Amino acid sequence: MSTDTTQTSASDDDPISRRELEERIAELEDRLADVETESGDEQPKMSIIATKGTLDMAYPPLILASTAAAFGYEVTIFHTFWGLDILHEERSKRLKLSSVGNPNMPVPNVVGALPGMDRVTTKMMEKQIEDNDTATIEELIETSLDMGVEFQACQMTIDLMDYDEDDFYDGVTVGVGAATAIRDMSVSDIQLLV
Repeated sequence: MSTDTTQTSASDDDPISRRELEERIAELEDRLADVETESGDEQPKMSIIATKGTLDMAYPPLILASTAAAFGYEVTIFHTFWGLDILHEERSKRLKLSSVGNPNMPVPNVVGALPGMDRVTTKMMEKQIEDNDTATIEELIETSLDMGVEFQACQMTIDLMDYDEDDFYDGVTVGVGAATAIRDMSVSDIQLLV
């Protein structure tokens, strides 16, 4: 099987557009479907547990899930505690970036602890996301759902934090307990805690 590594963008330094990325994902999905049909192998599985609901911690499980799904993995993400904010339609659009305790932030902790600094660093990150034409949390969730990723919402956390299940994105599986998540992880090829 030959692989075409040429890029359609103007130069190797140009970021790839969303449209180009979607075309590449579709091409990979088609090639993987052909390989799976030929090999007859069982579909690999990935399980992710998402526990944090900050802007910087929402991206890793979504990027890993959508990428794994593009490579033919069956993917589930079990969202618990603050990770449920990622699945909440309104809260997911207002996730914040903490400027305290993050060693990679461009501000020292003493400055990050000042009132309003989380809002400033969140705005800086949102601008960087927009300037780089990076997919939003909502776009990553919708893409992942379209690719068959199963988003599971922890029922205990829903009850504990008094979430309204109607506020989650359409397609989110509610009523999932820890036993289901553990059973899912036990049969997965890859298990991740994010």
